[in-house]
Amino acid sequence: MSEIQHRINNRIRVREVRVVGENVENGIYSRDEALKLASEQGLDLVEISPNAKPPVCKIIDYAKFKYEQKKRQKELKSKAAKTVVKEIRFGPNTDQHDLDFKMKHAIKFLKEGNKVKAYVHFFGRSIVYKDRGRDLLMRFAEGLTEYGKIEQHPKQEGRRMIMMLTPVSATQTKN
Repeated sequence: MSEIQHRINNRIRVREVRVVGENVENGIYSRDEALKLASEQGLDLVEISPNAKPPVCKIIDYAKFKYEQKKRQKELKSKAAKTVVKEIRFGPNTDQHDLDFKMKHAIKFLKEGNKVKAYVHFFGRSIVYKDRGRDLLMRFAEGLTEYGKIEQHPKQEGRRMIMMLTPVSATQTKN
């Protein structure tokens, strides 16, 4: 994990800085004045925005600042949605009953908010029935239209023909 490093105290190399923080009158100070203000309070001068003119520095406890940043990053990471992909496998000669049975599983997966990867695996010489596999996957997708949307149309990858479906609720929130 790449951590953003801030220049602190004597590592700040500019003449003037804009100082912000608590118990400090915000404004533009020379670097030496800003360092003096920080040391009087027993805190650090931390360069927050180095690209600003003049750079923005904050008078804070650097260890506490780093801790809060890590905590914030960890919180954002935990809130990030984790997508789960469930797989459903067919053969090129799958009957309607088996298709319906697997459709029920797919509906359950899509309602839970998971993506569904449906694929037809061609064994031996059954690879000549690619059209059957495509038809099977399209019938499968048609049966799931109110629960999921096709993310990736049927595509041949080696001995598999793969199609991806996403939950309808997930696709609506993106738009």
